[in-house]
Amino acid sequence: MQHHETTPLVAVHRGSGAWLFDHDGHQYMDAISSWWVNLFGHANPRINDALKQQLDTLEHAMLAGFTHEPVVRLSEQLAAMTDHALGHCFYASDGASAVEIALKMSFHSWRNHGLTQKQAFVYLKGGYHGETVGALGVTDVPIFRDAYAPLLRSAHCVRSPDARMAEPGESADQVALQAIEELRQLLMARSHLISAVIIEPLVQCAGGMAMHSPLYVREVRQLCNDFQVHLIADEIAVGCGRTGEFFACQQAGIWPDFLCLSKGISGGYLPLSLVMTRDDIYQSFYSDKLSRGFLHSHSYTGNPLACTAALATLAIFEEDDVIVQNKQRAAQLTQALSSFKQHDKVRHFRQQGMIWAFDAHIEDPELAASFSRRFFASALKHELLLRPIGQTVYLMPPYVLTEADSQWLAQRLATVFEEVTSP
Repeated sequence: MQHHETTPLVAVHRGSGAWLFDHDGHQYMDAISSWWVNLFGHANPRINDALKQQLDTLEHAMLAGFTHEPVVRLSEQLAAMTDHALGHCFYASDGASAVEIALKMSFHSWRNHGLTQKQAFVYLKGGYHGETVGALGVTDVPIFRDAYAPLLRSAHCVRSPDARMAEPGESADQVALQAIEELRQLLMARSHLISAVIIEPLVQCAGGMAMHSPLYVREVRQLCNDFQVHLIADEIAVGCGRTGEFFACQQAGIWPDFLCLSKGISGGYLPLSLVMTRDDIYQSFYSDKLSRGFLHSHSYTGNPLACTAALATLAIFEEDDVIVQNKQRAAQLTQALSSFKQHDKVRHFRQQGMIWAFDAHIEDPELAASFSRRFFASALKHELLLRPIGQTVYLMPPYVLTEADSQWLAQRLATVFEEVTSP
């Protein structure tokens, strides 16, 4: 709050495509998709039209004893996109709620199988899964976790496969296998007490855009199979095409037991989250005993407007062949950013799908501590919305940038970086 005394809030008036406009007419390229949610630009005409039509039909109805067309269609389309490996969807409104649902569902499913001792969870160092109490219990970002530590259940934190940890001559695969070995040792000793392992496939976003090899995801899946432990894939930030395929897990050739989606699934329009799971887990709750049923509810679960936005988002993916087009967009922006790869104040330039990141190398401790705040303020002056994570600068733009947009973004980013890192 105190920072707003020197860096006032930006009062946004309207949005169009990749741009936000304030009440004074200033414009800002939304290079982080408004915290990773806006996939196809602000005020997208196709999503707007779908919502206008739905608004005149049904704005909301509870899903307790009722259903409606948008939620049924969305569930069916998402299940089909996994070849029905994940054929059941449970809805909520935000990412942290989806994580809570997956954790509870994992524990309750094991209990229904008579394995009541399987109550613990495993998460990765630097992992982030939300800020509700349950989600914080499997989050390892100190700024979020430390203040509420007394409220949290204990869980197992294991080594991250972050490729930046590679020693000279080591590959990302070797780092991944070292992290896998630590997880293997834990599961060998404690799997009878562990319910699930939760990961962010390919990119640990809030943990500094830590990227890892798909090998890690494949090996975690195999370990979970071997030791009778569930795998939860938190694709809230990395799903919906962000890492190169619609689901990040597709790049590892696996499906988890639970897959959490939010953020981009509604195109950045309305709060929506969901957990996809397998038929055998669904069947573990199928009973005439209420105590065996999954006990979780939200008033706005499966809201028709939010589901309609999601259906319009999926339609754009299909109609515009977005996954293929994003490969070209990614190549263009990567080329435009090529000067950063050799910059003497840049470490670990990296890219995965439609995510770019690098770490600023700043030796002065005082300048390093204020880097993120100063960078944000400088970016605004240069018509950019960018919010570094500590000293990690990242880009997660909407999937609408032209080649000219990419060149402009790279040039402005270079200007901001020089301004903030120069003495």
